[in-house]
Amino acid sequence: MTEPLLAASGVSRRYGRLTVLHPCDVDLHPGDALALVGPNGAGKSTLLSIMARALEPSTGAVTGAARVGWSPQRPALYGRLTPRENVELFARLEGTRTAVDELLAELGLEGDVQAATLSVGMRQRLNLAIALLGSPHVLLLDEPTASLDAPRRELLWQRVERLREAGGAVCFATQNADELGRATRVARIEEGRLAPA
Repeated sequence: MTEPLLAASGVSRRYGRLTVLHPCDVDLHPGDALALVGPNGAGKSTLLSIMARALEPSTGAVTGAARVGWSPQRPALYGRLTPRENVELFARLEGTRTAVDELLAELGLEGDVQAATLSVGMRQRLNLAIALLGSPHVLLLDEPTASLDAPRRELLWQRVERLREAGGAVCFATQNADELGRATRVARIEEGRLAPA
């Protein structure tokens, strides 16, 4: 078997005496589409945040040199900036060159309004645009379609399929049973414990 693009080994997260994620292992290989399911508060977002290296694990480690695109459940963007300014800023921070015009047009984000004034669905689109910067090899998506309309959902899944066909991988949390058909594997998290579904 090939080396994983991204691997979380024995990762856990505690806050004081409260364990929100018990030690678990996740490997993402080329072509993988891993769906994380489970009730709200089960630990899905925590695991994805750790895999994105946005949150330090209490134990374990995340390894892999693949470029990762991360779309958290709550959009992480600057409300006073326009969509274009947000994307250009994150591109500079990531040190990546990307076709900003194409990305904004594809996701329907043209315009000069501040991000804070965008609808929930539009902010989610902007969140995804930031995740797609630099053509990542791995996408980590936390409830990525919860606020998207049907055409944008389909657009996202087409992007994911192209990524997988090119040897990339995706891990996504979802509450939508219809989206499980997009996965090659499904894992369930309950009370901070990860197990195959």
